[in-house]
Amino acid sequence: MFRDKFWLSLIMTLPVVFWSVHIQNLLGYQAPEFAGSAWIPPVLGTIIFFYGGWVFIQGAMREIKALLPGMMTLISLAITVAFVFSWVVELNLIEAEALWWELATLVTIMLLGHWIEMKSVVQAHGALQELAKLLPDTAVRITDQEEEEIPVNELKVGDIVMVRPGANIPADGVIEKGKSDVNEAMITGESAPVKKKQGDEVIAGTNNGEGSLRIKVTSTGEETKLSGIMRLVSEAQSSKSRAQNLADRAAQLLTGVAVLAGVLTLIVWQFLGMPIDFTIVRVVTVLVIACPHALGLAIPLVVAISTTLGAMGGLLVRDRLGLEEARNLNTVIFDKTGTLTLGEFRVVAMSTDEGITEEEVLRLASGVEAESEHPIARGIVKTARERGISIPTAGQFQAIKGKGVTATIDGVEYQMGGPNLLDEESAEIPPALQEVSEEAAKRGQAAIYLLNNGAPIAVFAVADAVRQESREAVSALHERGIEVAMLTGDARAVAEAVAGELGIDTVFAEVLPEDKASKVKELQALGKKVAMVGDGVNDAPALATADIGIAIGAGTDVAVEAGHIVLIRSDPRDIPRIITLSRATYGKMLQNLWWAAGYNVFAIPLAAGVLAAWGILLTPALGAVLMSASTVIVAINAQLLRRLEL
Repeated sequence: MFRDKFWLSLIMTLPVVFWSVHIQNLLGYQAPEFAGSAWIPPVLGTIIFFYGGWVFIQGAMREIKALLPGMMTLISLAITVAFVFSWVVELNLIEAEALWWELATLVTIMLLGHWIEMKSVVQAHGALQELAKLLPDTAVRITDQEEEEIPVNELKVGDIVMVRPGANIPADGVIEKGKSDVNEAMITGESAPVKKKQGDEVIAGTNNGEGSLRIKVTSTGEETKLSGIMRLVSEAQSSKSRAQNLADRAAQLLTGVAVLAGVLTLIVWQFLGMPIDFTIVRVVTVLVIACPHALGLAIPLVVAISTTLGAMGGLLVRDRLGLEEARNLNTVIFDKTGTLTLGEFRVVAMSTDEGITEEEVLRLASGVEAESEHPIARGIVKTARERGISIPTAGQFQAIKGKGVTATIDGVEYQMGGPNLLDEESAEIPPALQEVSEEAAKRGQAAIYLLNNGAPIAVFAVADAVRQESREAVSALHERGIEVAMLTGDARAVAEAVAGELGIDTVFAEVLPEDKASKVKELQALGKKVAMVGDGVNDAPALATADIGIAIGAGTDVAVEAGHIVLIRSDPRDIPRIITLSRATYGKMLQNLWWAAGYNVFAIPLAAGVLAAWGILLTPALGAVLMSASTVIVAINAQLLRRLEL
């Protein structure tokens, strides 16, 4: 709309300027004269006022109705004063020079400025449009009879869909058949494709690699993770930060200053005996140059860009105040299970008897445990798979109640179990296994033994494995001068072991779920700015109590709803990235506020004519150019935030 109005107003402005007496005298040329040529400026100027300027007058009406006069009010006041004054001159009610060319150029330049502003805002909000494009229009549904291509909005939970190589996944679901590498970069920020196989979850909008997948739909439409991400991004971009409230107050104050400066300009120049047309030009220029246009753009544009930047990097901002406060953090509390750790058992240490390799005993152990449903057994099997070890087929599998399991591999009988199994077999722990066994006991970890014909040949320390990313996260926070604490319901020995491995400063162990929020308050009472990172239902009160609640995206819906910021990737390394984004965003906000408001200290007196004695005077059009230039500078400065590396 601003673009269309600008071009048409520009076409009409050119003849207004060309036939303006003032411009002819200034440039020393004579415009062609013919019947009615004298009416070109007033007629086209009037059309420009109503066609191009009416949008500003409508905006002013809304501002005044809301008792929040601002940018639109000042623009409307300036063009209305110029319009009314020019017709008073045309009707010979006073003797002066009409301001048609000033009015026409002012409206045209203001339309251009708004067009540039809106284009910047649309680009900043483009992430939502890009996210929307991720979802395909159609899906291939598999029925008993055939494959059928249907619109995505007709998919239902339970449907089976075929996703061919290179296609985007149409709905959240679970892989029923096939394996492939799936590109989740636009959703999670993870650049490397993720290997997916039968039983793995997939997200709507992600891109399938070279394999063909059959997927059972679990969520559609507004219930998908993609829709949830879009909703959070939209809410964050529309929410106001403290800096935005400051900008709003500054804009209102600047409006009052501009009106007061305009009135003083009128009084002073008339008191000095200057012609009324000269005085009106000064007043109009003051009103134009002081428009809080850049202030209106300074913060929203940074908000939109930073929120988009965060979303593209796997950081979803639910509450703008949370991101803004992150720059002040000096303490981060992590929930242990599922946040710093995988929330699943893994082999964290092992030792073998002489003459047998770790790879071989892990192969044998995973084969023995393959049919067991016990969490520790599943952890041993997963460790073997993650290390690329082929799991052998075991025979004669049998569970020994309360003690372990037994099975044969390659015709040889093996047993797996803990201390109770050793007692049952009256087995002695060999010296080679003693150290790992004792260390596991100190750390509160489970020591599981592999026995061959009743003799231990290996021991595995099995525990909730620490995420590899957690070490980097804690180190990065320490580099930023931030203290790291851990909160867990686990035994102190387990908690201290994890804390020691990661270099965590403070440990809260054996904490009941209902007491987690009180631990956050303890640190806040010491004057600390606290962020809480968690993923479970029992973390929700602590997330809500903390200055900033950061929810792991793979966690429960309750935890996600309680957080100010959501980590889509469940990667603790994203915590330092939040702080980086917060500090950069706040810096851009302050830069834009200083530029948007600060230039008026020099611009308003210049517009009022304080340098008139030296022949330096600004026209309303030049004032509009300077005001628009400040807006463009603010927009460009905000766009530079896109270069930030998280």
